[in-house]
Amino acid sequence: MFDRILVVCIGNICRSPMAEQLLKIELPQKAISSAGLGALVNALADDHAQVLMTELGHDISQHRGRQINAELISQADIILVMTQKQETLLTQQYPQARGRVYRLGHWDKQDIADPYQKPREAFELALQHIQTGIASWLPKLR
Repeated sequence: MFDRILVVCIGNICRSPMAEQLLKIELPQKAISSAGLGALVNALADDHAQVLMTELGHDISQHRGRQINAELISQADIILVMTQKQETLLTQQYPQARGRVYRLGHWDKQDIADPYQKPREAFELALQHIQTGIASWLPKLR
């Protein structure tokens, strides 16, 4: 069973905080957290991400970026990343994660592009892909 879900992107201020919050709403009984492969440690979620989530009725203003580490990896039942490259990097850096790392867009065979330092439209597209990925994962995560 997947009771502890870790969502990972690069900086942990754009995609993974949005995905983390949406998963928490859908799976309130699960322990869901996020981290970054190259995290902007203690940074707030990107302004565009915060605005989009607020528009959906969710507040991620308390989110702070954090770096992935072996402890977070060991605690997770499943780790959802944004791209195939991240899946590869994560399993190379943490071989013990092998078999528990999947793309959020796995079922749709889709990477979720990084919107960092891009216009709002890039964040909107990333959010759409995150929502699609979550919808595809929900039957397996429940």
